[in-house]
Amino acid sequence: MILLGMEVGPLGTNCYIIGCEETKEAVVIDPGGDAGRILKALEKHDLKLSCIINTHGHVDHIGANSRLKEETKAELIIHEADATMLTSSGRNLSLFSGMALSGPAADRTVKEGDQIKVGKTVLFEVLHTPGHTPGGISLKLEVEGKNLIFVGDTLFNGSIGRTDFPGGSYRQLIESIQQKIMVYPDDTEVYPGHGPGTTVGFERRSNPFLI
Repeated sequence: MILLGMEVGPLGTNCYIIGCEETKEAVVIDPGGDAGRILKALEKHDLKLSCIINTHGHVDHIGANSRLKEETKAELIIHEADATMLTSSGRNLSLFSGMALSGPAADRTVKEGDQIKVGKTVLFEVLHTPGHTPGGISLKLEVEGKNLIFVGDTLFNGSIGRTDFPGGSYRQLIESIQQKIMVYPDDTEVYPGHGPGTTVGFERRSNPFLI
């Protein structure tokens, strides 16, 4: 498996590229901006983008959707509850930042328990983790017996996602974290939408919102 990470866009969103070493097919998670850099990274590693996954529909996680789709024809995937955010500058919050971004609609919507396969070796399980947005998702990937979870803005190193945006819910977010993420072993690697990575064990022991 190939795993690359980069900060993109004005808010420093963590964008992840995961590729199948056998087929060279790849997925991009949360391309919040800097489409050119993402495309160059794919080219550098000889990867063909087969799908784009947005963990939720806020502008800082979807900003490069349009160009990536235009250049690669990749399938665009998001949870069904956040799908309308992709095409509404009001709902994705870009209208209020002066960007007024309205991108392409989803090609596929997902829900809890769905799987997303990329190439022969990359298989994500969709975890519905609402709270930051109604359709927020985390993506669990098992690699050589170890779990990796890409959590978007649900959980951060030492913190949690905001719940003061439209559709947010503190109660839902805490339930999502406790019931969908903290149930995994301590060595589970957590890849958040902003800031440094962490582990389930570290957050279980030290995150002030979870103790």
